[in-house]
Amino acid sequence: MNPRQTLYLNPHQSRKREPTQYESLLGDALERAFAAGHWELPALIGQLNQSGPRAPNGQAWSEALFLETMTQLEASA
Repeated sequence: MNPRQTLYLNPHQSRKREPTQYESLLGDALERAFAAGHWELPALIGQLNQSGPRAPNGQAWSEALFLETMTQLEASA
């Protein structure tokens, strides 16, 4: 495979830094929730509250807190 092709196979090509431990845990939890068929936001929030991790402030997730957190994580990526 030539080096140009490798660039397009890198799933993290736009990432500017390594994810934090919390971001990795949250990403793993989201992948498990999606794999279990939780596609709608209320079901996704329910799954996160059941299996973790907790929201960054240590509280249970709400839809508003989830959307706010995703916006903040996107901005810091």
